[in-house]
Amino acid sequence: MRLATAHFKGFKRFTDTQIVGIPATARLVVLAGPNGSGKSSIFDGFRAWHGYSGGVGYGWDETYGTKVGTPAVSWPEHASMTFHDPLPTGPEELKRMVYIRSAFRNEADFQVNNFSRLASPLDNPRINRLIDNDVSVSDNYQRLIMQTIDGIYDTSIPDTTTKGEIRDRIIGDVRRAMQEVFPDLLLSGVGGVGVSTGSAGTFYFEKGDSKNFLYKNLSAGEKSAFDLILDTVVKREFYDDTLWCIDEPETHLNTRVQGALLETLVNLLPERCQLFMASHSIGFMRRAWEMAQSDPGSVCFIDLQGSDFDQPVVLPPVQPTRDFWARTLDVALGDLAILVAPEEVVLCEGRPAKGQNDQKAAFDATCYRRIFSGEFPNTDFLSVGNSQDAGQDRIELGKAIQAISSGTSVRRLIDRDTRSAEEVRLLVDSGVRVLSRRHIEAYLLDDDVIRALCEVNQQPERIAEALTIKEEELAASVARGNDTDDWKSPAGSIYVRLRKLLLLTAAGSDWNAFARDTLAPLLQPGMAAYAELRRDVFGR
Repeated sequence: MRLATAHFKGFKRFTDTQIVGIPATARLVVLAGPNGSGKSSIFDGFRAWHGYSGGVGYGWDETYGTKVGTPAVSWPEHASMTFHDPLPTGPEELKRMVYIRSAFRNEADFQVNNFSRLASPLDNPRINRLIDNDVSVSDNYQRLIMQTIDGIYDTSIPDTTTKGEIRDRIIGDVRRAMQEVFPDLLLSGVGGVGVSTGSAGTFYFEKGDSKNFLYKNLSAGEKSAFDLILDTVVKREFYDDTLWCIDEPETHLNTRVQGALLETLVNLLPERCQLFMASHSIGFMRRAWEMAQSDPGSVCFIDLQGSDFDQPVVLPPVQPTRDFWARTLDVALGDLAILVAPEEVVLCEGRPAKGQNDQKAAFDATCYRRIFSGEFPNTDFLSVGNSQDAGQDRIELGKAIQAISSGTSVRRLIDRDTRSAEEVRLLVDSGVRVLSRRHIEAYLLDDDVIRALCEVNQQPERIAEALTIKEEELAASVARGNDTDDWKSPAGSIYVRLRKLLLLTAAGSDWNAFARDTLAPLLQPGMAAYAELRRDVFGR
């Protein structure tokens, strides 16, 4: 099953929230956001939908599911979901549509002394709410024992099969997956449950010189990873066409282990499954981004941070931009987030900010950041002053950045202004990037951007009139004595007339805000102006 959309009305944190635009190619969907942003509530919504759509063992709890203060609706209206494939019709197929692990998975110790055959997990889901305890290691231990017994009497397995081969057939996938996450830890065996076996009914491990030590002696992180891997291996034969959901998989795990575990879990799942992961962890986020880079379309990020869920909200997949990573680091590291440097910093023109609320400062840097955040998420832009400040790095900010973070490269970028071709050549030879147009306003007011402005506001019939406004205001500026390539001078009057023409009510209170918040995001790959600006800044 691959999710396409989800809609929550008066449910948990959400008044009217939609998740849209998840492609059928997405094997992994990451729900990002700080504590309390609603990640677990989305999984509760999935469980509620599954409860009335063929899942078993679920009963609607009005005091748990309904958002206080919202209009009363029926249970099915609280949560709805659509998929890229038609919903199954058979009862067994309906049961396996959604599988969820809560964040409360810790099972510190167990020992099984006797057992009976367990019911199928399709008929006996462990949790109904994301606040429920979700211990599963002992349960999966019993299932492995039963699989071993079944293997002995499986007529498809030759009688010449050795005990070791049968054992490896059962626990081999778990052992190999664990070693991808913890290379020095070996799952050595499964203890028996009979008195005469001389072993405890639990899992045995090896690490270095320590042989056959019990599951209870694993570290908290090792237990956490083992639980998720074991559960995936055991349950995947039951949930093989399923929306898998794991809440806070990072519990007890360090950053490096998180990335290895994520990739291992995705590889263990059957091809028709889709993994939803709710996390604010750097390790999982980073590895998910790396997977997205190597296989475009296979990973989606849904960013819940900053949304007001008391209002209608639509959440499409987002590109992990520099701002996205800054928020993620702020959630994960708090005050330490400022110590994490980008791969590249571009020093550009523009007045540096004098305070946190200095909205008109750093105009150029903010525009560049919004234009290139999708394609260059690891690049940041800093406004450092006039062209001499940026071109010569007069305050030596570039040196300071490289002294603090040796892995960060620094480039310098200035406007062309009225420089001659020879002046530009000398600057380029000295390592300074120079815009091929006079200033950034010339790119922001490109014809393609004006067309996109009309189209995004659903007024394509106004394109010709909008372009005429642009040319009329430039002509009026030239008549006042300004140069023919100077778009900064008429920018304010162009903004006023475009706002009136398109009836824009929340596009920015002045030209700077309009250019920064409305026009810059419209300058995108596929436009000639974007390609030109990309070459100017990055040389490629």
